[in-house]
Amino acid sequence: MEKFRALSGVAAPLPMSNVDTDKIIPKQFLKTIKRSGLKDGLFYEMRNDADGNRIDDFVLHRAPYDEAQILVAGENFGCGSSREHAPWALLDFGIRCVIATSFADIFYNNCFKNGILPVKLPQAQVDALMAVAEDAGNPELTVDLESQEIRGPNGLTFSFELDGFRKKCLLNGLDDIGLTLEKDAAITSYEDTHRQTMPWLYQQEG
Repeated sequence: MEKFRALSGVAAPLPMSNVDTDKIIPKQFLKTIKRSGLKDGLFYEMRNDADGNRIDDFVLHRAPYDEAQILVAGENFGCGSSREHAPWALLDFGIRCVIATSFADIFYNNCFKNGILPVKLPQAQVDALMAVAEDAGNPELTVDLESQEIRGPNGLTFSFELDGFRKKCLLNGLDDIGLTLEKDAAITSYEDTHRQTMPWLYQQEG
Protein backbone atom coordinates (compact mmCIF):
# COMPACT_ATOMS: atom_id res chain seq x y z
CA MET A 1 0.00 0.00 0.00
CA GLU A 2 1.32 3.45 -0.90
CA LYS A 3 2.43 5.59 2.02
CA PHE A 4 0.45 8.72 2.84
CA ARG A 5 2.42 11.64 4.24
CA ALA A 6 1.34 14.99 2.76
CA LEU A 7 -0.88 15.42 -0.26
CA SER A 8 -1.27 18.62 -2.26
CA GLY A 9 -3.78 18.50 -5.05
CA VAL A 10 -7.04 19.56 -6.60
CA ALA A 11 -10.08 19.19 -4.35
CA ALA A 12 -13.36 18.35 -6.09
CA PRO A 13 -16.64 19.51 -4.53
CA LEU A 14 -19.46 16.98 -4.13
CA PRO A 15 -22.02 18.80 -1.96
CA MET A 16 -24.31 15.81 -1.48
CA SER A 17 -25.32 14.01 1.70
CA ASN A 18 -25.82 10.24 2.05
CA VAL A 19 -23.77 9.28 -1.01
CA ASP A 20 -24.01 5.51 -0.72
CA THR A 21 -21.62 2.89 -2.03
CA ASP A 22 -23.95 2.07 -4.92
CA LYS A 23 -23.61 5.67 -6.11
CA ILE A 24 -19.84 5.47 -5.66
CA ILE A 25 -19.57 2.22 -7.66
CA PRO A 26 -22.78 0.60 -9.00
CA LYS A 27 -23.35 -3.13 -8.65
CA GLN A 28 -22.57 -3.98 -12.30
CA PHE A 29 -18.92 -3.12 -11.67
CA LEU A 30 -18.52 -5.56 -8.77
CA LYS A 31 -17.79 -8.64 -10.87
CA THR A 32 -14.03 -8.12 -10.73
CA ILE A 33 -11.69 -8.61 -7.79
CA LYS A 34 -9.03 -6.46 -9.48
CA ARG A 35 -8.42 -3.02 -8.00
CA SER A 36 -7.56 -1.45 -11.34
CA GLY A 37 -9.95 -0.39 -14.07
CA LEU A 38 -12.67 0.69 -11.65
CA LYS A 39 -12.32 4.44 -12.22
CA ASP A 40 -14.70 4.21 -15.19
CA GLY A 41 -17.41 2.99 -12.83
CA LEU A 42 -16.82 5.68 -10.20
CA PHE A 43 -20.06 7.68 -9.75
CA TYR A 44 -21.19 6.06 -13.00
CA GLU A 45 -24.86 6.96 -12.67
CA MET A 46 -24.01 10.59 -11.95
CA ARG A 47 -21.41 10.80 -14.72
CA ASN A 48 -23.61 9.21 -17.41
CA ASP A 49 -27.25 9.39 -18.44
CA ALA A 50 -29.67 6.44 -18.70
CA ASP A 51 -28.33 5.60 -22.18
CA GLY A 52 -24.73 5.57 -20.98
CA ASN A 53 -23.85 8.90 -22.54
CA ARG A 54 -21.34 11.02 -20.68
CA ILE A 55 -22.69 14.00 -18.75
CA ASP A 56 -20.02 16.58 -19.48
CA ASP A 57 -21.16 18.90 -16.69
CA PHE A 58 -20.47 16.38 -13.91
CA VAL A 59 -17.72 17.74 -11.68
CA LEU A 60 -15.15 14.99 -12.30
CA HIS A 61 -15.48 15.47 -16.05
CA ARG A 62 -14.50 19.13 -15.87
CA ALA A 63 -10.99 20.54 -15.61
CA PRO A 64 -9.29 20.86 -13.19
CA TYR A 65 -11.46 18.39 -11.26
CA ASP A 66 -10.77 15.57 -13.71
CA GLU A 67 -7.40 15.31 -11.93
CA ALA A 68 -8.77 15.62 -8.39
CA GLN A 69 -6.92 13.87 -5.58
CA ILE A 70 -9.17 15.15 -2.79
CA LEU A 71 -12.96 15.00 -2.52
CA VAL A 72 -14.99 17.33 -0.29
CA ALA A 73 -18.39 15.75 0.32
CA GLY A 74 -21.54 15.92 2.44
CA GLU A 75 -22.43 14.02 5.60
CA ASN A 76 -22.72 10.23 5.89
CA PHE A 77 -20.48 9.58 2.90
CA GLY A 78 -20.12 5.91 1.94
CA CYS A 79 -23.32 4.64 3.52
CA GLY A 80 -25.12 1.56 2.16
CA SER A 81 -23.64 -1.85 1.43
CA SER A 82 -20.16 -2.81 2.58
CA ARG A 83 -18.44 -3.03 -0.81
CA GLU A 84 -14.68 -2.57 -0.76
CA HIS A 85 -14.89 -1.70 -4.45
CA ALA A 86 -15.98 1.81 -3.36
CA PRO A 87 -12.56 2.88 -2.02
CA TRP A 88 -10.92 0.90 -4.83
CA ALA A 89 -12.78 3.00 -7.42
CA LEU A 90 -11.90 6.28 -5.70
CA LEU A 91 -8.26 5.26 -5.50
CA ASP A 92 -8.16 4.11 -9.12
CA PHE A 93 -9.43 7.55 -10.17
CA GLY A 94 -6.67 9.15 -8.11
CA ILE A 95 -8.57 10.31 -5.02
CA ARG A 96 -6.58 9.67 -1.84
CA CYS A 97 -8.47 11.83 0.64
CA VAL A 98 -12.18 12.35 1.31
CA ILE A 99 -13.31 15.15 3.62
CA ALA A 100 -16.79 15.12 5.16
CA THR A 101 -18.60 15.70 8.44
CA SER A 102 -19.29 11.96 8.82
CA PHE A 103 -18.79 8.60 7.14
CA ALA A 104 -20.44 5.21 7.26
CA ASP A 105 -18.36 3.01 9.57
CA ILE A 106 -17.54 0.19 7.13
CA PHE A 107 -16.57 2.56 4.33
CA TYR A 108 -14.48 4.60 6.78
CA ASN A 109 -12.56 1.50 7.89
CA ASN A 110 -12.13 0.25 4.31
CA CYS A 111 -10.52 3.55 3.33
CA PHE A 112 -7.63 3.06 5.76
CA LYS A 113 -7.09 -0.48 4.50
CA ASN A 114 -6.63 0.86 0.98
CA GLY A 115 -4.49 3.94 1.53
CA ILE A 116 -7.24 6.56 1.50
CA LEU A 117 -7.45 9.14 4.30
CA PRO A 118 -11.04 9.97 5.35
CA VAL A 119 -11.11 13.20 7.34
CA LYS A 120 -13.99 14.15 9.64
CA LEU A 121 -14.48 17.86 10.28
CA PRO A 122 -17.25 20.06 11.70
CA GLN A 123 -19.83 21.35 9.24
CA ALA A 124 -18.52 24.93 9.23
CA GLN A 125 -15.02 23.75 8.31
CA VAL A 126 -16.31 21.42 5.59
CA ASP A 127 -18.33 24.35 4.20
CA ALA A 128 -15.18 26.49 4.08
CA LEU A 129 -13.26 23.74 2.26
CA MET A 130 -16.20 23.18 -0.08
CA ALA A 131 -16.00 26.87 -1.01
CA VAL A 132 -12.31 26.45 -1.84
CA ALA A 133 -13.07 23.37 -3.95
CA GLU A 134 -15.85 25.17 -5.83
CA ASP A 135 -13.41 27.88 -6.93
CA ALA A 136 -12.18 26.27 -10.15
CA GLY A 137 -9.48 28.92 -10.42
CA ASN A 138 -7.69 27.69 -7.30
CA PRO A 139 -9.22 24.55 -5.81
CA GLU A 140 -6.01 23.15 -4.35
CA LEU A 141 -5.70 21.91 -0.77
CA THR A 142 -2.84 20.35 1.18
CA VAL A 143 -3.61 17.47 3.52
CA ASP A 144 -0.70 16.91 5.90
CA LEU A 145 -1.14 13.66 7.79
CA GLU A 146 1.98 14.05 9.93
CA SER A 147 0.81 17.38 11.36
CA GLN A 148 -2.87 16.45 11.01
CA GLU A 149 -3.69 19.67 9.20
CA ILE A 150 -5.57 20.69 6.08
CA ARG A 151 -4.31 23.90 4.49
CA GLY A 152 -5.90 26.03 1.79
CA PRO A 153 -5.50 29.44 0.16
CA ASN A 154 -5.05 32.63 2.19
CA GLY A 155 -3.76 30.86 5.29
CA LEU A 156 -6.84 28.67 5.75
CA THR A 157 -5.84 25.90 8.17
CA PHE A 158 -7.87 23.25 9.98
CA SER A 159 -6.65 20.52 12.31
CA PHE A 160 -8.23 17.07 12.36
CA GLU A 161 -8.28 14.19 14.81
CA LEU A 162 -7.17 10.69 13.90
CA ASP A 163 -6.59 7.45 15.77
CA GLY A 164 -2.86 6.91 16.30
CA PHE A 165 -2.86 3.34 15.01
CA ARG A 166 -4.59 4.31 11.77
CA LYS A 167 -2.21 7.22 11.34
CA LYS A 168 0.77 4.89 11.74
CA CYS A 169 -0.64 2.49 9.14
CA LEU A 170 -1.13 5.23 6.53
CA LEU A 171 2.22 6.89 7.19
CA ASN A 172 3.99 3.57 6.72
CA GLY A 173 1.80 2.14 3.98
CA LEU A 174 0.65 -0.79 6.10
CA ASP A 175 -2.47 -2.71 5.16
CA ASP A 176 -3.54 -5.89 7.00
CA ILE A 177 -0.91 -7.97 5.19
CA GLY A 178 1.78 -5.38 5.88
CA LEU A 179 0.92 -5.37 9.58
CA THR A 180 1.23 -9.15 9.67
CA LEU A 181 4.59 -9.06 7.89
CA GLU A 182 5.89 -6.67 10.56
CA LYS A 183 5.75 -9.70 12.84
CA ASP A 184 7.56 -11.94 10.36
CA ALA A 185 10.52 -12.63 12.67
CA ALA A 186 8.25 -13.58 15.58
CA ILE A 187 6.13 -15.80 13.34
CA THR A 188 9.20 -17.58 11.96
CA SER A 189 10.62 -18.06 15.47
CA TYR A 190 7.33 -19.55 16.68
CA GLU A 191 7.13 -21.91 13.71
CA ASP A 192 10.72 -23.09 14.24
CA THR A 193 10.08 -23.75 17.94
CA HIS A 194 6.80 -25.48 17.20
CA ARG A 195 8.49 -27.72 14.63
CA GLN A 196 11.16 -28.71 17.17
CA THR A 197 8.79 -29.40 20.06
CA MET A 198 6.15 -31.21 18.01
CA PRO A 199 8.04 -32.75 15.07
CA TRP A 200 5.41 -35.44 14.51
CA LEU A 201 3.01 -32.80 13.23
CA TYR A 202 5.38 -32.12 10.36
CA GLN A 203 6.13 -35.71 9.37
CA GLN A 204 4.94 -36.61 5.92
CA GLU A 205 3.11 -39.86 5.46
CA GLY A 206 5.04 -42.34 3.39
